[in-house]
Amino acid sequence: MAKFKRPLIFFFSTLIYALCQMLFSIVLMKEDLWKNFHIQLSAHYIVIFAMCIADYGLLLFLNKYLPYSKNILYRIVADIVGITVISLILLWIFNFLIYDVFLIAKEGMPSFLVKFAFAMTTNIPILLVFELIHYFQSEQKAIADSEKAKRKVLLFQHETLRSQINPHFLFNSLNVLSSLIYINPDNANKFTKALSKTYRYVLSLSQQPVVLVSEELDALDSYVYLMRTRFENSFTFKIDKISDCTPNKIVPLTLQLLIENAFKHNIATEESLLNIKITIDSDYITVENNIQPSNRSDKGGIGLKYIAQQYEIYAKEVIIKQTDDLFIIKIPYIQP
Repeated sequence: MAKFKRPLIFFFSTLIYALCQMLFSIVLMKEDLWKNFHIQLSAHYIVIFAMCIADYGLLLFLNKYLPYSKNILYRIVADIVGITVISLILLWIFNFLIYDVFLIAKEGMPSFLVKFAFAMTTNIPILLVFELIHYFQSEQKAIADSEKAKRKVLLFQHETLRSQINPHFLFNSLNVLSSLIYINPDNANKFTKALSKTYRYVLSLSQQPVVLVSEELDALDSYVYLMRTRFENSFTFKIDKISDCTPNKIVPLTLQLLIENAFKHNIATEESLLNIKITIDSDYITVENNIQPSNRSDKGGIGLKYIAQQYEIYAKEVIIKQTDDLFIIKIPYIQP
């Protein structure tokens, strides 16, 4: 029954509107209400129906090529031009049918200007209703998309937090800390502060869907220190700042998770160094590492696909490339 709801609403709405227009026309022309009532109502309904179809097509066309978000003034002008053209075309078609096909005499019929004015006053409310319906549907969709985006961001924050406090990460960090306490208490103190700073940054992200690149890089220093203490001389890490990134923002923990991903899926030893490089330019942050696959790579945590989904919320695309020797990920900026 639900699938017939909209057609029924459309039918009765257009029928009532056609009846109103017919009554207005009869009063204006001072005709007998009951003379050929069914013929007049049918004729007015056909006109209204044709206008609805034409106006809906105009709405779809303008929504695609000239939405309100581009230029409101141009859109209004296009609406006016569109309904004028539609009214002229329909007027020509119905005049042709009335006078040339059905051979109805022109005597006593309203002039062209009167018919055109009547067509415009009939057509404008139809397009206005369609525009209002489209507007409210767009608003509802925008609200729904916003709520969906918020849920995705919250899920992302939950997953990133879970990935950082997972037993493997915590167990490895505590093992390193335990060794340092006996071997090098000074480094143990530094390691503890770096670990604390890393967790503090993760916990601070509950209300931040995006962060400044500078904040991310500052937190990344602590994370890299933890990894350097753990893996010692098994990897190299370099940041190359080609341009200023101060005003730009990214999804939090992106860089940290990409570096973690590199360690998960590649061998990192003194004999086979894992080389990680971050390049910051005006358009992207590029994270690349040499490829030397690990047979024991951890498949848990957050994957690249999930990170890419977070940027899709902001209509941004994460570019992933792979050569014979390098794995390259380009992270787009989210402008403030």
